[in-house]
Amino acid sequence: MAVTFVERLPSNPTALAAFTDAWRRLLEYVPLFLPLAVFMGTLLASYNLTKSSESIIVASAGLSPYQMARPFLVGAALIGVVATTILNPYSVNLNSQEITPDHLVLIDNEIWLRESSDDGYITMNAKNMHKSGNILLFDDATIYVQNINFGLTERVQAKTVTLSDAGLSATGATTWNANGVPQKTDWTMHTLLTPQTVLDRYLQPDQISFWDLPGFIKKMQEIGVPVRGHLVQFWTLLFLPLTMIAMATLGVAFSQTRQRRNYSFGIKFGMGILTCFAVYFLVNMFNALGSTGVVPPLLAIVAPPLIIIAASGVFITSFDTI
Repeated sequence: MAVTFVERLPSNPTALAAFTDAWRRLLEYVPLFLPLAVFMGTLLASYNLTKSSESIIVASAGLSPYQMARPFLVGAALIGVVATTILNPYSVNLNSQEITPDHLVLIDNEIWLRESSDDGYITMNAKNMHKSGNILLFDDATIYVQNINFGLTERVQAKTVTLSDAGLSATGATTWNANGVPQKTDWTMHTLLTPQTVLDRYLQPDQISFWDLPGFIKKMQEIGVPVRGHLVQFWTLLFLPLTMIAMATLGVAFSQTRQRRNYSFGIKFGMGILTCFAVYFLVNMFNALGSTGVVPPLLAIVAPPLIIIAASGVFITSFDTI
């Protein structure tokens, strides 16, 4: 956040605006570092218990490693629940106030919109898009208007095209009629497109709130739009508590030791970090398989944490903590 704050200072009018921008971008990285943070927190807490001999006393009282790990697992699950139900909607709502091409699924790095109706077809190409209140602004836009026989009836070029609930409009646009005669004018057209339908169609899965994803997926399936990426995002958020439990279990596994003195925490910590990167690669690989349809999205999300929990459980049982 500090690095982003410094980078954004020149492009923002005030320091507060740069801080807000840095905070918004920080929230985008939460899904990336949250599992690592849970792992590191579990490992550090377990290390402190071992260093102070508290874990030895607890084990001598007859508690198994699984009973000792229960507070870590419950805490990790609660963190996952809060991140899914509160943090994700808050982040999406904050980021939706300023939509940029970084938040959109683009075609050839450009924005393409198309509408078909009984009157004909409208196709628009734009270099950039951003949100301003309840309207969308398209920069360097070209609009092609066709009849029902795909004949070109009008072409419009404008520096900025505005899309509101009332339709498309542009000030100082250059228009060409069916005969190719240009004209400079203020142009408007009623369309079925609205800012919300455009955002629904082009927003990336991580730009849609967890609470809105089920309805959005159902709506996109009804019109035949691919929703694999959105299904992966939904199952990822739904099973985020399970992922947090898996990382906490991994942290407990790496904290197990038979050494009472001279506990080489640095080596274990370094090995744990390397393992986290391997786990991150495994999760991303399964996500990619789920997004491409090689494996079902639900299996792609559930399989990695279950594998981690099973492997960590076997590792924990190999130690005698008493």
